[in-house]
Amino acid sequence: MTRTHTREELSAPGASWAEFHQAEPGFAETVEQRFRKYTHHVLATLRKDGSPRLTGLEADFRAGRMWLGMMPNSLKALDLRRDPRFAMHANPGSGTEMDGGDVRVSGRAVEVTDDPEEMASWAAGVPDGEVPEVFHLFRAEVTEVVRVTIEGEQIVFRTWRPGRPLRTIRRGNDDAPPREDPVG
Repeated sequence: MTRTHTREELSAPGASWAEFHQAEPGFAETVEQRFRKYTHHVLATLRKDGSPRLTGLEADFRAGRMWLGMMPNSLKALDLRRDPRFAMHANPGSGTEMDGGDVRVSGRAVEVTDDPEEMASWAAGVPDGEVPEVFHLFRAEVTEVVRVTIEGEQIVFRTWRPGRPLRTIRRGNDDAPPREDPVG
């Protein structure tokens, strides 16, 4: 089931976390809970030469947004300034149980620099009001959310993209082709 993305798909507009939540509230809650289960996750960015960079990062959900905060001039922040595309994989935890599923979010990171209202929205939820003096703050524009679970003998992929319904694809441990659940 190999698929290449068109140029149009790669440049498609992203959705805020609130828009994702409005479109698929149950799925969005499940994904957010999976990220909240652990503090540190894995962020993928693109280096100057186009190769991937994987680094640890915390995801922060508040004010209808998914926020990514970074130390000043960290390589991941510089990567995102140059090319805003990212993917973030929720910490799988210990063992191999995939408790809560395997979850990842892809999109574009938009740096928040000169918008005092948006900064105040983010800062209002900082524990103990401990806002760093210097840091990079990005808000995620979501272009794809994926959750992978094991259900019985099947691996199940649930995928959401802005403007499209939630898709569920099931694959067994056999030669049968993947099967897509009917929408709605």
